[in-house]
Amino acid sequence: MMKIVKNIWLLVCMMLMLSSVSMACYAKDKPAYKQYPWSFTGLFGTYDLPSVQRGYLVYRKACASCHSVQYMRYADLQQMGLTLDQIDKIAKTDQVLDGKDASGKDRYRPATVVDYLPAPYSNQLMAKSVNAGKVPLDFSRYGQGLRKQADYIMAILMGYQNPPAGFKPDQEGMVYNRYFPNHQIAMRSPLIKDGVKYPGGTPATIEQQAKDVTTFLSWTAHPHLIERHRIGIMVMIYLAFIAILTLLVKRKVWSNVK
Repeated sequence: MMKIVKNIWLLVCMMLMLSSVSMACYAKDKPAYKQYPWSFTGLFGTYDLPSVQRGYLVYRKACASCHSVQYMRYADLQQMGLTLDQIDKIAKTDQVLDGKDASGKDRYRPATVVDYLPAPYSNQLMAKSVNAGKVPLDFSRYGQGLRKQADYIMAILMGYQNPPAGFKPDQEGMVYNRYFPNHQIAMRSPLIKDGVKYPGGTPATIEQQAKDVTTFLSWTAHPHLIERHRIGIMVMIYLAFIAILTLLVKRKVWSNVK
């Protein structure tokens, strides 16, 4: 029995050593990516709503053909500063499934503000058939990690470059990305200079588009972040007031006690 326990212990130690070596090699091969001063991080973080709106334009232009945001309704776009009239105009440009017609074929209608944003594929089989057997990520909660995830998304979008000499992808169709694990990714660079026409004359550089769509993806994951921070600050002020009031009452009540 002791021999079996000893062998198991040795096996566990070997696995841990191999894991640590593998992680060390991965960390050495993985370049550090730039950290950006995102407005939505920190205790008083808030979203730059014009950037969120521009990011939505980038998402529609460069990402929506593959990646869904299945948990977002058109009405949620109010949270980024759009009016219901503006949202209604946006919704009517999309078609959503509305059951079957008399012959059994899919029937579509213009979207309304209460609908969810439509997915680019009707089912996972179709998504796999046009994406080398893989279903593209849903972006509804992809920005959950705030600063860490935002910096990672930004790094991936800015990490497309010519591969070093001798680089060979593991699979056909993979492209080089400096920051993606193993330096190869199935998605080609989705951003091109001036690929989106920004309102107000903001230059649509690749870096600006990357910042805006990263801000949008963070917003989709935390659409109520501003409200939560506001409530949190109000609660902290209230608790501080109660603490000071309690201290003053305590001193008043016990002032005559020696």
